[in-house]
Amino acid sequence: MTPSIDVSFVMPCLNETLSLAPCIAACREALAEIDDRFGLGGEIVIADNGSTDGSQALAESLGARVTEVGEKGYGAALRGGFHAARGRYLVMGDADGSYNFREAVPMIAALLNGADLCMGSRFKGRILPGAMPWKNRYIGNPVLTGVLNLLFKTGASDAHCGLRAITRDCFDRLRLTGTGMEFASEMVIKASLLGVVIVETPATLSPDLRDRPPHLRPWRDGWRHLRYLFMLSPAWLFAAPAVFAVVVGATILAVALWHALLMPKVALFFGNYWVVLASALVALGHVAGILAAASHLLGVRAGYRRAKPWITRLARWVTLETMIGAGLLLAGLGGADLLWVVFDWSARRFGQASSVLPAVVGTLMLTIGSQNILGGFLLSIINGNDTRFLDAPTSS
Repeated sequence: MTPSIDVSFVMPCLNETLSLAPCIAACREALAEIDDRFGLGGEIVIADNGSTDGSQALAESLGARVTEVGEKGYGAALRGGFHAARGRYLVMGDADGSYNFREAVPMIAALLNGADLCMGSRFKGRILPGAMPWKNRYIGNPVLTGVLNLLFKTGASDAHCGLRAITRDCFDRLRLTGTGMEFASEMVIKASLLGVVIVETPATLSPDLRDRPPHLRPWRDGWRHLRYLFMLSPAWLFAAPAVFAVVVGATILAVALWHALLMPKVALFFGNYWVVLASALVALGHVAGILAAASHLLGVRAGYRRAKPWITRLARWVTLETMIGAGLLLAGLGGADLLWVVFDWSARRFGQASSVLPAVVGTLMLTIGSQNILGGFLLSIINGNDTRFLDAPTSS
């Protein structure tokens, strides 16, 4: 009878003959302890990313199962390994000897106790001398983890530890797509967005066993992580700048309009240049708001983001038809205002106007109205050509 496979240790591999043997041996020790404590069988999967040094043959000779992953990159290799794995519980760790796979045993215990994702934390565990460059330890990791916690409120102490365990069901729900080092951030971000149970256990980072530089490139991969954080946070990338731009621009325009109506003969600090800038801010904020809605809706449609209750309630009223209607109304008012500007100009025998405010306000209404119509169609297209933007299931 073939023993059941409940736990799969998955290691991405690219030319790791110097470190594979001790890593596989550590996995075997961890699996023996998991079997002894929990009665779970397991396997070791090497997700090879195109090794040319014989890593595949070495892994197979040591009893591991090798799956070839053609798509290049750390994240691509792990995704390929996870898809090929047979276990209900998936453990990931590097094949360079820097992680102690025996520390995955308490991670499996955490999953058995109800966690969906268990992340190792090197800052709650140990970082041995020479294991992590100072700029990564004191700048890169703390900064990126801090930004991630600010944007997504994950509460992680070490968002980039490479030793983790995740349930098969959670992995399938996350629908991960990252190919590079940003895969680590994508996993914890999407898990947080879906509200799954995330816990941490201490992990030890040791100097790796390779005789060559690591695949990690701190500045390049740091930037990839940072940009990915903002890509998955429409609230900070689009919505926050939208609110700021609209509030500032609308305030300037409101003061200018109030002054023009009630005190037209008194000089005002907000002159023509300020009015033009304010209208640009409002128009930019409106576009950013539409992009925020589109990004949020795309995440809901993809299944890695849950629609917020207030957005669900708002979506009952905001549809393609209402956006088109509001856009036509604003564009019509703007067009009427601009016609009045032309008639007033002709009444002054085409002389210079004392203020550009009427023309700016008319142009702004025409612009926002047009953007509203186009934005409504964009949201409908993202929602599968449905005019009700949240008719699709809001969670998986």
